[in-house]
Amino acid sequence: MANPSSATEMIVSFGEMLIDFVPDVAGVSLAESTGFIKAPGGAPANVACAITKLGGSSAFIGKFGDDEFGHLLVDILKKNGVNSEGVCFDQDARTALAFVTLKKNGEREFMFYRNPSADMLLKESELNMGLIKQAKIFHYGSISLISEPCRSAHMAAMKAAKEAGILLSYDPNVRLPLWPSPEAAREGIKSIWTEADFIKVSDDEVAFLTQGDPEDEKNVMSLWYEGLKLLIVTDGEKGCRYFTKSFKGSVKGFSVNTVDTTGAGDAFVGSLLCSITKDTSLYQDEMKLKEALTFANACGAICTTQKGAIPALPDTAAAQQLISRSSS
Repeated sequence: MANPSSATEMIVSFGEMLIDFVPDVAGVSLAESTGFIKAPGGAPANVACAITKLGGSSAFIGKFGDDEFGHLLVDILKKNGVNSEGVCFDQDARTALAFVTLKKNGEREFMFYRNPSADMLLKESELNMGLIKQAKIFHYGSISLISEPCRSAHMAAMKAAKEAGILLSYDPNVRLPLWPSPEAAREGIKSIWTEADFIKVSDDEVAFLTQGDPEDEKNVMSLWYEGLKLLIVTDGEKGCRYFTKSFKGSVKGFSVNTVDTTGAGDAFVGSLLCSITKDTSLYQDEMKLKEALTFANACGAICTTQKGAIPALPDTAAAQQLISRSSS
């Protein structure tokens, strides 16, 4: 288990954890798939596992169905050394499921089973506020904003973290099939935009949120606001771009043999948050930031070389190896 003295460096991740069913053959539609592999998923949970895999300290807050899948997922958190004191079970709702098709290029298509699933039913009264207040960083996505009561729980958790002086990290993780409409998604995602200290978006998400070209810096900068410490745009295998109050730039990615992009963004975020807990002035020092982003890019790249998110999360040695191989 995590070292108790590192509790001050704990990252608390809030939101959904579910089971992804991934076809055992890539490049076929869900209808054509003859078999599926069960993979634990859900971005906030992936981030929590990415952190412990890199030697950091993390906790997960969310709700599961009191069913076999729910208990399996909580066991996976525990096996990965993630603090599960913020987890609760629902007697009446099931653990969420998603069927994920990998298209020929390793990109994904989703079909969700959540009507409503247990994670959507987390109530404010079920939040482990004590755990949240121990965090150095509170991390969340946008799926927990889609419906009540989870949205209110999300807002209350965020408010408690902010009042306790905890840094807020937001990765919207746009999943359009879950929102009533693209407009509702855009509005929901932006409704908490200006609360975060750190925001990570993918180039596709920039295109969706700004309805403009993600390559165009004007569009990216329309997402900036006073008070944001660090905005990161991930550009897939090309690497990432970073924006702070005083400097901006880009960091090259790594080319690897991509099998499945699931969890790559979460591996990236987990790695970056680990670096920030070790040195909270990271975003004020461009050299240090570039180093942390190179490491995060390596983590994201390694994650794409294997199916599923959590099993594919790299440890520190694997990321360092990729970096030294690429620089030679």
